[in-house]
Parts: sequence; C-alpha cells; structure tokens
Amino acid sequence: MFQLLLLAGVVLGGYIVLTQTLFKRSRCKGTAAVAGKTVIVTGGNTGIGKATALHLARRGARVVLACRNRDKAQSAIADIEQETGSTDVVYMHLDLASLKSVRCFAETFLKTESRLDLLINNAGLVADGQTEDGFGIEFGVNHLGHFLLTRLLLERLKESGRGRVVTLASMAYRWGRVDVEALAASKHLGTGTYSWQFFQAYCNSKLCNVLFTHELAKRLNGTNVTCYCVHPGIVHTELSRNVSLWQKLFIEPVARLLFLDPEAGAQTTLHCALQEGIEPLSGRYFSCCAAQEVCARGRDDATSRRLWEVSERFCGLS
Repeated sequence: MFQLLLLAGVVLGGYIVLTQTLFKRSRCKGTAAVAGKTVIVTGGNTGIGKATALHLARRGARVVLACRNRDKAQSAIADIEQETGSTDVVYMHLDLASLKSVRCFAETFLKTESRLDLLINNAGLVADGQTEDGFGIEFGVNHLGHFLLTRLLLERLKESGRGRVVTLASMAYRWGRVDVEALAASKHLGTGTYSWQFFQAYCNSKLCNVLFTHELAKRLNGTNVTCYCVHPGIVHTELSRNVSLWQKLFIEPVARLLFLDPEAGAQTTLHCALQEGIEPLSGRYFSCCAAQEVCARGRDDATSRRLWEVSERFCGLS
C-alpha cells in the first residue's frame, strides 16, 4: 500500500510540475481594438490558426483564412460565423509549398483588400518530402513560403499604420541548427525517412522562424511595422499528422492528458497581435504571453542576415 501511495504521489507531483512548466497555460489580456481591421491567418482552418481567427473575428476584425484546402476553410468559416456572429471571415487559397501560389495569393489580396493590419504566419508541418519548387517541405512551408508572403505584403502593412507580423516558431528552435551555406546548396534543412530525421528538420525550420523575425525587426526599424515570433506551447493539433502509426499511439494519450488545446495555444499569438505597448520588443520571442530570452543561435546577426539573403535568392527577389 505504501508503495502504491508513493507511486501515486510521484505521478501526481510530476503531472503538477509538467502543467506548470512545459504545459503551462497563459491568457492574452491585450485589448487593442481590431474592429474594421484586416487580418491574414495562414493555416486558419484548423488548430491554433482557427482558434486565433475565431477570437479576432469575435472582436470585429475582417479575417482572411489563407489555406490550401477550400472545404476545410469553408467548414471553419461556418463554425466561426456560428460562434461569433461575424460575417466578415473569408477564404483565399494559399499553398505555402508553392512559391507561385504565394505570389498568386499576394496578388489577389492586394487587388481585393484595401488594408492589412495583422499578418499571422501560423501554418506549419512536420513531414518529409519536397515542395513544388524542389525545397525541403519543412523549410519550404515553415519558413520560405512565409518569408515570401511577408515580403510581398510588407508595403500594405506599412500603409495601415502600426501593422504587425506574428510568426509561430516553437521552443523546438533550441534544438535546431542552420548551416546557411549547406542550405544554399541543398535547398533543405535535413531529410530522411525516419521521424527523428524530419523532426530535426522541423527544429531547424523553427530556428529559421526565430532568425527571420530577428532580421525582419532590424529591417523594419524606423517604420510603423513590428514583428514577433511565438512559442504557442505544446498544443494538441494536426501538426504531427504525418508521423507513423505507432508514434501516434504513443503521442495521442499523452497529448490528451497534458497538451494544451488550440484555444490555450492561441493565447501568445493573440498577445503579440493585441497587446498595446510591446512595439519596443519588436523582433523578440514570446512564450506564455511574455517576451523570453533566446539562445545565442536564435539572435546571431550574421546567420540571420545570410538566411535572409539566401531566402531572397530562392524566392527570386534578388
């Protein structure tokens, strides 16, 4: 009996520690008005993106769901409209695995929408394979597609006054490595058929998100646009839909017990979108609705500048 009580105590203690550290919850308290403003949320048809879109729609924003799958987007719009009463949520096709699609999206948006106040680079994946343009899928979707999208929409953000770019990174960036010269030659951040190999590539892509935000802030200095990157927490989403069945059998019970739900996972994104007075923190990394220090590789000026230059070349911008 004593051993069972001891075991129960250890399990309960471990659960409490995990829910106050790795799986800690936070709440956005930002009150900035967004009624009448326009927001783009990539991957806004599911998970964190959908929760983010729903919250902003409830506050009166015009929300553009930039997604690949029309049917899922229309279903998400119906859910958001039913829950919020908003009739100002629209779908525009965007496939981040295709630079042509990114350009088509930007062209359509700029022709049909007169303003842009918030760009939320939310979409991401864990998978192996290649994009339409021959880049590693995680590099292409998690970083390069969002890089091009942001570059093409920056002028419209500047026109709106106090625009913001929020990019979803992850604490996984801490395990990432980016060799820009190798990337320039290979066009990927790592590849392989085993899950641990493309998880490493995912970590590398999240480091790209942090470096992109670091460099973008420097290039936006003196403008009215600011940018932030976000660790949303460890969230139960469709991110790991491409992992193997046996891994899903292991992950799913843990996810249901400990992982945050998408609404909780959206809170730090919403903080960076809505919190007033954080403009001096442009370029910073946020977790649990607060700015956090990043490790040295996440604020390396030389690497962030070189990654920017290589990304421009890949996108045909230089």
